[in-house]
Amino acid sequence: MLDSLLFNLMLVVLIGILSQWIAWRFRMPAIVVMSVAGLLVGPIFGLINPQESMGNLFGPIITFAVALILFEGSLNLDFKEIKGFTGPVTRIVTVGAFISWIVGSLAVHYLAGLSWSVAFIIGGLFIVTGPTVILPLLRQAKLKPRPAAILKWEGIVVDPFGALLAVFAFEFFKFLNGEVTLSSFLLFFAAAFFAVLLGWGAGRILGFAFERGNVPEFLKSPVLFAVVIFTFVLSDEIMQQTGLLAVTAMGITMANMQLTSINDIRNFKENISVLLISGIFVMLTASLDPHILIEIFNVNIMLFVLAMLLVVRPLSIWLSTIGTDLTVREKILVGWIAPRGIVALTVSGYFATILSEHGYKDAETITALTFALVFATVVVHGFTIGPLARRLNLTTTDESGVLIVGGSRFSADFAQSIKNTGNEVLLIDRSWAGLSHVRKLGLNGYVGDILSEQLDYHIDLNPYRFMLAMTKLDTYNAHVCADFVPDIGRDHLYQTAFQATKKEEGFTITRGQLLFSPAVSIYDLEDRVNAGHVIRKTVITKQYSYTQYLRERDDKSILLYILRASGSIEFYSPEVELQAQADDAVIALTFPSKTIERAKEKLCVEGSESKIPYEEIEERFSNKEKVLKSFIPGDAPTSSK
Repeated sequence: MLDSLLFNLMLVVLIGILSQWIAWRFRMPAIVVMSVAGLLVGPIFGLINPQESMGNLFGPIITFAVALILFEGSLNLDFKEIKGFTGPVTRIVTVGAFISWIVGSLAVHYLAGLSWSVAFIIGGLFIVTGPTVILPLLRQAKLKPRPAAILKWEGIVVDPFGALLAVFAFEFFKFLNGEVTLSSFLLFFAAAFFAVLLGWGAGRILGFAFERGNVPEFLKSPVLFAVVIFTFVLSDEIMQQTGLLAVTAMGITMANMQLTSINDIRNFKENISVLLISGIFVMLTASLDPHILIEIFNVNIMLFVLAMLLVVRPLSIWLSTIGTDLTVREKILVGWIAPRGIVALTVSGYFATILSEHGYKDAETITALTFALVFATVVVHGFTIGPLARRLNLTTTDESGVLIVGGSRFSADFAQSIKNTGNEVLLIDRSWAGLSHVRKLGLNGYVGDILSEQLDYHIDLNPYRFMLAMTKLDTYNAHVCADFVPDIGRDHLYQTAFQATKKEEGFTITRGQLLFSPAVSIYDLEDRVNAGHVIRKTVITKQYSYTQYLRERDDKSILLYILRASGSIEFYSPEVELQAQADDAVIALTFPSKTIERAKEKLCVEGSESKIPYEEIEERFSNKEKVLKSFIPGDAPTSSK
């Protein structure tokens, strides 16, 4: 049964997805877990060998998967994201890549002992990082937006160029050895230009077809899938390895066309990408020859890996960013992080075979060299990016940022009150209409699904310490909290109470803490806001204690959160008992009449001191709407005693 193709496919998918779950649950680099799992079931215990069982299908499956993964990554490269620091990105993906190629090739030759031709071919391939490895690390490290965006763009843009550099070096040495003519060598550049043109054209045509309704919604994802494969294969048939460049150009083109259906397309591609990444790493590592694992511990290979980590990468970044506005700390971080991934493994396998056929005896070392570099960089960078970023102060430090999932009217008013405290706040909703009140108040909002990994490409979630699930779907709120427990921790995850008409018993999924005191559903909160209830701030003083406030407050009011004197926020919950101290402020949702009486009371006190006629005070409160309109946008009046 172990030799069955279906059994091997099943085991590969199962192990890959299980590895992803373990990495998510225990906050570990996913690629490390997948690689170790593949080694265990493959060369170590010999349970499966996907390359042998799949035969001729192994290569095409890997190749198609890499093309789809690279397209999915490039589909998120919106040029607006790097506006303001295009200089460093451009330098790194051009000058930095060239320096890395030259110096890396020297390291391959002098340290690993490979011939000059093989060194420059494989050295071109080693400039790649790739979205499959860098994006999980960025999510884990919670970097500030600037270094995170630079690493992300470099990973996706350089990926196809690494394969192209390897092809260029291969064709160049064939030309020097007299195996091809000058015209055949120049054909490589023409093929690369054609690949870019093909990708651009495919992206534009497909984008226009989608926007004009020429493709129905249910066919958009399948059509896109087919066109990506067609573009990749057509370009690759003309010149090997140019297909990756074509699909990258296609993805970038569509990403910058502002398509209305782009989010739906991204979600579909994301699901496929996660499955492919999970399967490919297991397939590649499980198919390794046991002798390669022994060869990895060769002294020359270990010296080469150290040189790539400590010399080649830092040198390429520091030299290429001279004259840019990157800080020293940013250069240190970017100069250290460069994990290699799927493209390096797959393309190196292709060149190992081709070079062996052309008589290069040292080509057999390529696979061991590549796997050593991939595994070392993934492990070392995966476990050091977080501590190093924190040491360099390049992680987000906003301790009270609040991310609200759900764009109701109450959510918008609630977010406005948080914004007034000086804390960062962002609202996310799956529909444009759901954020209408958010837009009216001028708050930060984003249309998307918080459960989609595509969000990492467009929204930096790192500044937000708290996540509040406040949609009108209770089960969705619970799923959001369950999904983010490993990343945020349950102490910082909240959700509104279930509707009274629903039976919460039996819903066993891990969820966040219930919001507010008393805990009420989002429907109840919406009804109160529509009935005229307002969010009111009361400052606790030595004269007006928290105990006195609780005793005198409206019984129907809902305690929302405490704004500490330091500026931090703590949310009320039935599960936690909060105590406000002097100079803290209690924010609550109260009935308007209570607010009016408090405001009137304060104004009377101030009026007696400033000799404002009592008749004028009464006139100011003759219209309740004026009072509410006066206090809702900002802080409501402070209680006086």
